[in-house]
Amino acid sequence: MKAWLKNLFGGSKPEDPTPLGEIRRSFDRASSDEEHFPSTIDPRIYHVQLLLEYFGDQASGCILDNGCGKGRFARVLHERHPQANIVAFDLSEAMLHYVPEGIRPCSGTMTHLPFASDSFDCVYATESLEHAVAIDIAVAEMCRVLKPGGRLVIIDKNAEHWGRFKTPQWEKWFRREELEKLLRRDCKDVSSRFISYWDDVEPDGLFVAWLAQK
Repeated sequence: MKAWLKNLFGGSKPEDPTPLGEIRRSFDRASSDEEHFPSTIDPRIYHVQLLLEYFGDQASGCILDNGCGKGRFARVLHERHPQANIVAFDLSEAMLHYVPEGIRPCSGTMTHLPFASDSFDCVYATESLEHAVAIDIAVAEMCRVLKPGGRLVIIDKNAEHWGRFKTPQWEKWFRREELEKLLRRDCKDVSSRFISYWDDVEPDGLFVAWLAQK
């Protein structure tokens, strides 16, 4: 392990017996599984294209990848906007070891983001909010750290398709109106739509993208 990562994460810690600790350990173990948890992503996938399109010129500013995993989306944004200040934030320190150079790794919980209010031009969470447990608090935190006029994207699974895959006990999927309501507490422009992995494939209702501007 790189010395600076050891200093950043502070070495070994006592085991956390809470549900949060269980989630962290699960993703720490999964970090070695490159097949199911890859460190790169095809930039043509619509999840990526949506972020680039919706953020636009604001993607050259400060960006938070909230629940980044190995930073595969942040990697593409960094390649497209090398001048941007990108923070890759995740619960699992083992996942953060794969974050590429030029992107700042940071570990913590989505329900207590260690950043000042109004810090980021863009915030996104791609299939990560489903692991936050306290969803209302996690959404409020994303909105808190977003600058006025900043843009936020959440991409996650539709609760109407619950049961389609085997999921851990803590995972939660969402109805469109559920997250729209939470986002409207702090954002002025909120919308959602069904999306698929490829822009030329009709969405089947599994994935939803929520878009908001503060």
